[in-house]
Formats: sequence, C-alpha cells, structure tokens
Amino acid sequence: MATITLKGTSIETIGNLPKIGSKAPNFSLVASDLSHKTLADYSGKKVILNIFPSIDTSTCATSVRTFNKKAATIENTIVICVSRDLPFAQTRFCGAEGIENVQVLSDFATGNFGKEYGLEITTGPLAHLHSRAVVLIDEQGNVSYTEQVSDIVDEPNYEAALKAI
Repeated sequence: MATITLKGTSIETIGNLPKIGSKAPNFSLVASDLSHKTLADYSGKKVILNIFPSIDTSTCATSVRTFNKKAATIENTIVICVSRDLPFAQTRFCGAEGIENVQVLSDFATGNFGKEYGLEITTGPLAHLHSRAVVLIDEQGNVSYTEQVSDIVDEPNYEAALKAI
C-alpha cells in the first residue's frame, strides 16, 4: 500500500502503482455513451492515464484542462481521464469546459480499475475513490512512467509525464 496525504493528513491506498516495465493491467471502464472501453481499444497508441478522485474538485478539473491543452499536440497518444464519477457528470464537465482532446472514462460500475492499479483509497474521507496519479503506457502495453501524487490536493507533474512520452 502507498501512504499519501489529504491536506497533510495520512491516508492509504489499496496497493502501489504498477511497476515501470511491467505489463499494464487491463481495464474495463465506462465511456460517456455507457459503452465499455478496455486497454485493448487503445492498442498501438501511447496512453496517458490521468487518474483522480472526482471531476468536481478544482485540482481534478485543472488536471483535465491541462492535459486537454497538451494532448492536441502529441502524436499517436491518447489521454484518458479516469475517476469514479458517473459518466454523466464527466460529460457535463467536459461539455461546459469545451474539453475535446482527452477521453473521460468512469470506474463507477465496479471499482476494479482502482484496485488493479493499486490506487483505490482505503482510509479517510475519500475512501473508495482513486488517489491522484499518472500512468503512461507505451504502444506495446507496458508501463513506462508512473507518478503517485503525494498529496491529493496537489497537481501531478505534467512536464515530467509529458517528457516521459
């Protein structure tokens, strides 16, 4: 398990992010049209997973906006923003913000993504939501970069993630 903080108070996750060089765990997440997307749907592309607790918090919203701006210029790469929010909330946010360069997917149905990627929060007021993290997956489906953000209220290191592509 990883120990992170929420405004300085320690909380824990169910495990640790996948190891760099390992095969990325498969996932089944729900898209805005309620279809299911798996890692195989993005085969042959670089995937940036921008993972966070809820789209309706300022830091989470900022991460989606920031990756949306940067995603338009990255070739053969898709940014997937993952939370446990309902797909309807994700769609509402993206529509209101003009978000078009990232895809939002929800882990609301099973929570398995959070468990498989080791980032489900197990203690504290955000228990069962996802910790803030970034995971990069290369074209062969291997994990090439990870960042577990140490305090949930902080933004990820966008530049380090983008440089790792």
